[in-house]
Amino acid sequence: MNRFIGNQVQTTTDTLAVEEPLELQLAYGPLGSRQMKSISVTMRTPGHDFELVAGFLLTEGIVSDSADISEISYVTGPSNEVRVTPVAPNATVLPYQPERNVVRVDLAPDVAVSMANLERNFYTTSSCGICGKASLLALRAVCPPRAANTLKVAANLLYLLPDRLRASQDVFERTGGLHASGLFDAEGHLHSIREDVGRHNAVDKLIGAEFLADRTPLRDRILLLSGRASFELLQKALMGGISMVVSVGAPSSLAVQVAKEFDITLIGFLRGDRFNVYHGTERISVDS
Repeated sequence: MNRFIGNQVQTTTDTLAVEEPLELQLAYGPLGSRQMKSISVTMRTPGHDFELVAGFLLTEGIVSDSADISEISYVTGPSNEVRVTPVAPNATVLPYQPERNVVRVDLAPDVAVSMANLERNFYTTSSCGICGKASLLALRAVCPPRAANTLKVAANLLYLLPDRLRASQDVFERTGGLHASGLFDAEGHLHSIREDVGRHNAVDKLIGAEFLADRTPLRDRILLLSGRASFELLQKALMGGISMVVSVGAPSSLAVQVAKEFDITLIGFLRGDRFNVYHGTERISVDS
């Protein structure tokens, strides 16, 4: 690649994060009459793919327990061949495994699958005209039981979280092109982090890892987002049982509605020594 600095041109190398499609196939139904359905295709950064699909299934309300999943595997063979588009010869690409672009999830035979839930994500992520009220009604229908939100955090601790997240963003440091999400406890310890070209995928990977480890709901965790807080991200936090969502960017109006409806502490514009609280101010403590 060529880099311009003022009027000077330099030939140099760059490191690129891979963006590849991932198809999710779902196998479900009784043993004698199993069905297969392709339910989603997302553009993602390869890595933690099984966590990504598990998190997606949980946050879309398709499964509610890790025991609902019998097996997760890659689908290989001619049907999964892809054409490789060359990149600039002096660009390094991280990582690339085109044979792993289709994942199959086998559900346990006794798991009942709601076709409405299978297709709900297409309504919430498209511009089909569905209104915010209908989106909230859909969430109420699939939301797991909510316990009282008792997670309290000191304001001075919140100021430290973005730097702690950034310090653990290994791929971002090399590419500058990834979103990140992290799970912290009330003492500010970073428990896990995931990166992806898609902010929704980063959250699904993060929650999926906890789901597969049987650690959900995440009532004692803070979800930190490296970008803005949208309706979809609050939806995923809700389905994962998360009590507090903190973003370095702006929340959307519908994200604030979700926070208020389901009592999720929502903080935005966390930068330097300031932030805004859109719901749950009583759970943020300050030094007297």
